[in-house]
Order: sequence, then structure tokens, then C-alpha cells
Amino acid sequence: MARIIVTTDGAADGTAPVFLEESVHPVHLSTEHAALQLIERLTWALDDAEAAEGAEVRRRMSKRARPARRPPRALRATATRAA
Repeated sequence: MARIIVTTDGAADGTAPVFLEESVHPVHLSTEHAALQLIERLTWALDDAEAAEGAEVRRRMSKRARPARRPPRALRATATRAA
């Protein structure tokens, strides 16, 4: 049985969300209407996967762009006195 699976490239741990997993039969392409419905579902899944990948990239970039956290007040005061 043929299947269509739409997913993202996945995370470093090998997990990836699945946006479409569907068994496909010749009947899905037997009429123009059925084919257009399949293409519509595939398009939605591709759009969702692309948006998820973009969100993941933005999340990773924002993590790198964050400024370093300030040390707790007690450590700042100790460092100031030592200098």
C-alpha cells in the first residue's frame, strides 16, 4: 500500500512532527475532484511543515542572540569588591 507522509527534517534527537500520513490508492487520482482534494490536503500539510520549520529556526536563532544573563546580585557585589 502506498503512503504519503509529510514531516519536517526533524530535531537532533530524531523526532519530527508528522503533518500528513495517508494511505493512497488509485481512486485518489481517478477523478479530477478526488485528485484536487488530495493535492489540497498535501498543500495544507506542506504549508504547516514549512511554518513549523521556520518557527524552529527562529527559536534557535533567538536563543543564540539572547544576551548573557547577569549573575545574581551577590556575585556581582563580590566581583565588584574584588576588582
